[in-house]
Amino acid sequence: MNDILQAFRENIPALAHASDIRRIAEGFSPDQKYVVSYDDGTKLLLRTVDLKQYERKYAEYGIMEAIQMYGAKSPQPIDIGRLEQSELCYYLLSYIDGEDARGAIPDCPPEKQYRIGWDAGQDLAKLHQHPAPHSISSWYERATRKHHNYVKAYKTCGVKMENDARIIRFIDEHQKLLKARPNKFQHDDFHVGNMIVHEKRYAGVIDFNRFDWGDPIHDFYKLALFSKECSIPFSVGQIEGYFYERGIPADFWTLYAVYAAMSIFSAIVWTVRVTPEKVDEMVERLHSLCEDHRYFETCKPDWFKE
Repeated sequence: MNDILQAFRENIPALAHASDIRRIAEGFSPDQKYVVSYDDGTKLLLRTVDLKQYERKYAEYGIMEAIQMYGAKSPQPIDIGRLEQSELCYYLLSYIDGEDARGAIPDCPPEKQYRIGWDAGQDLAKLHQHPAPHSISSWYERATRKHHNYVKAYKTCGVKMENDARIIRFIDEHQKLLKARPNKFQHDDFHVGNMIVHEKRYAGVIDFNRFDWGDPIHDFYKLALFSKECSIPFSVGQIEGYFYERGIPADFWTLYAVYAAMSIFSAIVWTVRVTPEKVDEMVERLHSLCEDHRYFETCKPDWFKE
C-alpha cells in the first residue's frame, strides 16, 4: 500500500503536497477510493481503478463535468489521468464533507428527514435535465432486453421469490408504457447510500460510476430498494421535491411500480453473483417491497402518504 501511495504522490501533481492519503473501504464499486487531505484543511477524493477501465472512467469524468451546469450538489472534477507503471487510471474530485446519509438520516427528526429527501429530489430533477447522446438506442429496447435477460438468469439462479409469476405478469402487462419514455441522464444508483448529509442537511450526491441513459423515473427504483427502509419521510420528500413545480404526474406510480418490480429479478441475480452472503437479506428486502405494493395489485406503495 505504501508503494502505491508513494506512486500517487510522485505521478499525480495535485497530490505532491498532500499531508495525508487515507483509503475508504466502504462500498461495492471496484474503484479504490481515498480521501486526500492538505495542511490548509482542503480535502479531495481520489478514485483509482484498473487501467483497462480508462475509457469508461473518462466518460464518467466527462459526465460529471457536463452536469455541473445544472447546479446539482455533486463532486467537481479536478483531474484525470493514467498511472501506466501501476496499471491504474485515476480521477480527482472535490470532496463533499459530511456523513453517509444512510447512517445520518435516522438520527434526524422526521421533518429534517423529509427536507433532506426533498433537497435530494430537487438535485435529481436537475441531473435529469441532461440529454442522452443521439447515438443511444431507445429506452424501451434496452430496458426490456435487460429485464428479459435478468428473468432468464433468475430462473436458474436457485433463489425464488413468492408470487414471482404474478410479478412477471404485471411487468409484461405494463412494459409497453416504456415505449414513450425519454432518454435522459440516469445516476442509476440514487439512494441514501450515495448521498452525504452534513449537520442534518443534504450536502450532495456521489458515486456516478454506474451512470446510464434512459427514463428519468427509473432513477426512483433504488428508493424502493434501499431508501424507504432507512426513512419513509426521506422517501416521500424525494418524490415530492422532485415534482414540486408540476405535481406528481398521472403515470408516475405505474412506471415506478414497473421499475420496482423489474428490480426484484435484477437484485436477486446481482446479489447471488456478487454478494451471495447477503441473499437472505436481499430476499427479505424484496419481500417488503412486494408487500408495499400488495404484490403489485397497487402501483402506489402503501407507505406513501402525501
